[in-house]
Amino acid sequence: MFQIVLVIYLLIVLAMIVVVLLQRSEGGALGIGGGGGGAGGGGGFLSGRGTANLLTRTTAILAACFMATAIVLTILSGVDRDAPSLLDNLGGEQMQPLAPLEPSGDAGGTTSSEPSAPSVPVQ
Repeated sequence: MFQIVLVIYLLIVLAMIVVVLLQRSEGGALGIGGGGGGAGGGGGFLSGRGTANLLTRTTAILAACFMATAIVLTILSGVDRDAPSLLDNLGGEQMQPLAPLEPSGDAGGTTSSEPSAPSVPVQ
């Protein structure tokens, strides 16, 4: 099931790329896009405005399908998971607390629980 939805997802992605690239550029301030082209002079089904409306609606439909399949893929990826979550291990027995640090002794090897005197004299 996961593979089927993944293939549908990839087809939607490719279709959305094509539809977005077919749309007319609005970069008029840069001196690119916005020029002639299109379906010719007369009105009709594929006039400039009709094509823009069709491509805009198609983009919106593909975007909705993209989001829906992404949510389905997220749900399906969690169903087949056998490994436990990291959050499941937080309260478990596997986590051991860190041992307290032992105070380090001087060169003679003796250890003391009392703090040592500062090495720099205080004035």
